[in-house]
Amino acid sequence: MAELEGLEFGKSDFVLLDEVTMEQFMENLKLRFEKGRIYTYIGEVVVSVNPYRQMDIYGKDTVDAYRGRELYENPPHLYAVSDAAYKAMKRRAKDTCIVISGESGAGKTEASKYIMQYIAAITNPGQRAEVESVKNVLLKSNCVLEAFGNAKTNRNDNSSRFGKYMDINFNFNGEPTGGHINNYLLEKVRGWVGSDEMLESFHLQNDPAVYIYTREGAATVTSNNDRSSHKAVMSALGVIGFSNEEINSIYQILASILLLGNVQFETDGESVQILGLEAIDHIAELTATEADSVIKSLLFRTVATGGGEVIEKGHTEQDACFGRDAFAKALYERLFCWIVNRINSVIEVKDYNPVLHGKNTVIGVLDIYGFEIFENNSFEQFCINYCNEKLQQLFIELILRQEQGEYQREGITWQHIDYFNNQIIVDLVEQPHKGIISILDEACLTVGKVTDTVCLESMDTKLAQHPHYTSRKLSPTDKTMDFQKHFRIRHYAGDVTYSVEGFLDKNKDLLFQDFKRLMYNSADPVLKEMWPDGQLSITEVTKRPLTAATLFKNSIVALVDKLGCKEPYYVRCIKPNEMKSPVLFDDARCQHQVAYLGLMENVMVRRAGFAYRQHYARVLQRYKMTCEYTWPNHLMASDREAVEAIVTQHGFQDDVAYGHTKLFVRTPRSLYTLEQERAALIPILVLFLQKVWRGALARMRCRRMRAIYAIMGCYKRYKVKAHFWEVESRFANVRTMADYGKSVEWPNPPAALSKFHKNTVMLWWARQIVKNIPPSDMLEVRAKVAALTALSGERKDWGVSRAWERDYLARDCPQTSSSFIRVSKDLRNKDMYSQVLFSGFCRKVNRFNKSTDRGLLITDKCVYKLEPNKQYKVLKRLPLDIFTGLSVTSEVDQMVALHTSSQDDVLLCLQRGELCTNQDRVGELVGALVDHFTRSVHTTRHCFVSSLDFLKLA
Repeated sequence: MAELEGLEFGKSDFVLLDEVTMEQFMENLKLRFEKGRIYTYIGEVVVSVNPYRQMDIYGKDTVDAYRGRELYENPPHLYAVSDAAYKAMKRRAKDTCIVISGESGAGKTEASKYIMQYIAAITNPGQRAEVESVKNVLLKSNCVLEAFGNAKTNRNDNSSRFGKYMDINFNFNGEPTGGHINNYLLEKVRGWVGSDEMLESFHLQNDPAVYIYTREGAATVTSNNDRSSHKAVMSALGVIGFSNEEINSIYQILASILLLGNVQFETDGESVQILGLEAIDHIAELTATEADSVIKSLLFRTVATGGGEVIEKGHTEQDACFGRDAFAKALYERLFCWIVNRINSVIEVKDYNPVLHGKNTVIGVLDIYGFEIFENNSFEQFCINYCNEKLQQLFIELILRQEQGEYQREGITWQHIDYFNNQIIVDLVEQPHKGIISILDEACLTVGKVTDTVCLESMDTKLAQHPHYTSRKLSPTDKTMDFQKHFRIRHYAGDVTYSVEGFLDKNKDLLFQDFKRLMYNSADPVLKEMWPDGQLSITEVTKRPLTAATLFKNSIVALVDKLGCKEPYYVRCIKPNEMKSPVLFDDARCQHQVAYLGLMENVMVRRAGFAYRQHYARVLQRYKMTCEYTWPNHLMASDREAVEAIVTQHGFQDDVAYGHTKLFVRTPRSLYTLEQERAALIPILVLFLQKVWRGALARMRCRRMRAIYAIMGCYKRYKVKAHFWEVESRFANVRTMADYGKSVEWPNPPAALSKFHKNTVMLWWARQIVKNIPPSDMLEVRAKVAALTALSGERKDWGVSRAWERDYLARDCPQTSSSFIRVSKDLRNKDMYSQVLFSGFCRKVNRFNKSTDRGLLITDKCVYKLEPNKQYKVLKRLPLDIFTGLSVTSEVDQMVALHTSSQDDVLLCLQRGELCTNQDRVGELVGALVDHFTRSVHTTRHCFVSSLDFLKLA
């Protein structure tokens, strides 16, 4: 059973209908057609409705979706039944076949194309050249056979006028190795469209209405599609292996047929003559024969008398016309058969050794005409409907055989199923001595004037008691039939009234031996090959050829025997309307097709026992979430016990049977109960699975990111270490170098060390120099570095080139230095300072612009204003921590402004009197203070340094 689709699309399997009635069947079929669902199952049978539009359901993604899947795992599709046939062939080494049936325009030819394309798509994954070659020839053969075996009719643009059965051979690996085509040709078909130059070379005109054989379809034959199809056929012939000479011979034969149809006769009462001999000359040229021989074959018949004497018998005008048409039909039929045989010679498996190559298995694809009921039904419809009777008989037998076989394998009791056995209709047609074909053959063999009416009277006499045969003579009150013209057969698909007119002529072999000898003696090797029976002389030909009906019967019997030994799969095609509309659904027309295709009988056979059956593992997999004992996994001894638990929990144990490997469900209602509960649980499970999966993905991403960061960290550490190892290697001996390694090139650092490297390159070299400075000079060096940091680029000269003494009051004036030293000691004892940061003479400027000379002492605790003239008496004492910054100018003057938190700033000028050369002490004061605050208190340092600015005074 198919994967159930939404209820808005109807039932995907007709077996699951609530009631098996024609009304429900048609409602479901129509709903699915309107919703764009053109495929529906009946068990394993695919019902296909022609959509009359292109549908995007045959691409590579669809092929991948159905490859290797079971029928019920996806919505109904041709690909599903194709894959089922392929799997059965490959897994069980079982020959299979796909039977495609339906009336003209139902989509049989397109269905066979899609089946072939699917099989080609899923085979030969290794792209072996020899297998690809076989696949190409098999696919291209469709194009060629359609060109010569299909016709454009009022009902169908590409109507198959022949039946085709193709066997595709596979090796043990499931790869196509060859094939064979059988054809069942009934009717002559369309002409072709070529270039004007080509038509002229064959003595033809580019107007179908000129030729009698194409005149009826002249309005519909020529089109752009035909021209593109002609190019495709030419390409396909080349791919298959037809030579240019063979293709040219094909065209010459087709041209001869068209010209033959235009040959006209006249009689003067004694003999028959041909009107206009130009066409005869063209026919002789195209068939590589003599014009006189062509004329003789058309006007005379060579016969042998009982004594062995050979005489020529002239035709009547009617016989000449019959002979001409029979010759034209035979030419086309022989041409078509030769093309089929030529394709078979390419694709047939040669020299296959099962011991070396394994078993050769087969998939057969049958594309054959469906049941036909027209207003006027003739001999062709009689043969076609007989073929469908045989196939329907086989269909029912195989379906019942499959059902019974499955029941026996599973240990389920088989119940007899009543169905209509159409063997009685088959016997009506083919039974020896009593059947209609035998009556027709007997009439054709009778000496004398036997007409269609005489043949009908013979059938009325012999078949009068048959329940499925009647005529106007046997049913005088039935005015739907005419006397001496109609007979009716009650087929399984419905009653069909046939017109007997033309039955005998169509059944006879009207092809005289003269035409066969004419073609055999042609100089064209292709024509000669088509007519091997023409080599017999007139005295050697004694056996009357088989009639058309007998030949057709024999081929259908052989076909049924061939299908009967294979595992069958079916595609039933339905034509939704006569207007070729993608939206119109003709209920009456479709119901008629459903009836004669036997689809209702098929559903009843599947429903007679159990509507649904499936392996326990599959049932459990689909419905285990509906039972608490089986979700998420069961702990029972077998899957069967788990399925029994599901069935028991839902309370329909009386509606099922347990096979050895499968569960059988009798009514669809039980199945839909499970489906409804499953549908309600699926959203909950989906949310749960999404949550679990999202969590799993998040954990995976987290683990991945952790791993990434761990790897990055390890790698960065390795790069850092590698960089330092390289630095260590390069700078191992720099202590002995004159420039302490300044000339050594540093290695390129990793990104993580780029900033560190930039700062390290010069600092390291500086360190090599600085570490040789005596400790007594380090205080000066630190102060200069601090001043450089603060004043670089801001002040022209700040005394960097001279030695900084710091304590100038103790050095500059020997006369007063002793007094200053004494005062300094007293202040050290009193204020407990540990270091003099700066001392020197300065000139203080007050707010009234008055200046006085003073001494300035700055320690690590306080700032002192001293009176030099009074033995350095302390005039003012300010704690160092009240100062928030200082300002200096960018010129060479010695002005300094000390800023306090109380905004009571101190303005002074260092050094009394005129400046001595190279005696700039502003830089020294700035350096001492910045160094002190940088190295001592962090908060004060930050406050002081952030307040340091530079004033450019006027």
